[in-house]
Amino acid sequence: MIPFVDAHIHLWDLAHIRYDWLSPPFAEDGPNGSVEPIAHDYGVANYRADLARWNVIGAVHVDAGAAADSALRETQWLDGLAAIEGLPTGIVAFAALNGPHVDALLSVQAAHSRVKGIRHIVNWHPDPRRSYTSTDLTVDPQWQAGYGLLAKHKLSFDLQCYPAQMPGLVPLIERHPDIPVIINHIGMPVLTDADGVGDWRRGMQALAALPHVSVKLSGMGFIRRDWIRETIASFIRETIDMFGVDRCMFASDTPTDKLFGPIDRYMEAYHAIVADLPEADRRAMFGGNANRLYRLGLDI
Repeated sequence: MIPFVDAHIHLWDLAHIRYDWLSPPFAEDGPNGSVEPIAHDYGVANYRADLARWNVIGAVHVDAGAAADSALRETQWLDGLAAIEGLPTGIVAFAALNGPHVDALLSVQAAHSRVKGIRHIVNWHPDPRRSYTSTDLTVDPQWQAGYGLLAKHKLSFDLQCYPAQMPGLVPLIERHPDIPVIINHIGMPVLTDADGVGDWRRGMQALAALPHVSVKLSGMGFIRRDWIRETIASFIRETIDMFGVDRCMFASDTPTDKLFGPIDRYMEAYHAIVADLPEADRRAMFGGNANRLYRLGLDI
């Protein structure tokens, strides 16, 4: 079994840290429908059980949407967990890049050796039911200035946005080649938009032209909740063609992706979709690239 360094997981202890999005009342009209099925504690033991078949040797925890004032508390909790459980191997922490004290927060976050990057979700869409944010932060000069501080603290950036925002982000990302960018969830195409696939293709091609941008092959339920292997295969293969094998990495996105199917079904689909590629390529996308791009230092 090829070693798996899971490039995107979430853990939470709902009694320890507040997650507004995992708190009632739950509604069906959010970007991903009701999240009630995953609104319970999810720890390392749960994660290991879900991924038992897949030879996990490392995992990157990505900001799980804790309340903004708990950004540092989440990192401290995860650090303690890693010391005991051996996971997570690396952490992509939260910082509001448009916040007034972002430089100080980045400094404190980066002082934790497991913190490798920052995520500040910026998915904005004209349809409020699609939006994660009330305004498009990517065009806010204060947010852009906060983004520019990441290099000072040797942090990468996990970019979760919609394709329509990508062309506008290219000049900012291009100006900062010393900030590695990792696109989340295969770029989150919005198939209900008038030219959803075209928007996705144009946005991803523009970002792929920048050599310091890579991408996670994950989040298939964000493309369509009723996904099957046949409906996602073309997105995965086209993304690999655009970015090249060395800039793509598979991730489970558990437990969020469990809203749209069992993790085993995702992993089976991912392995099948790239089964015809050389073993070296598959080893890179399932483990080596995440180890390198997140600077985890694992021996694989």
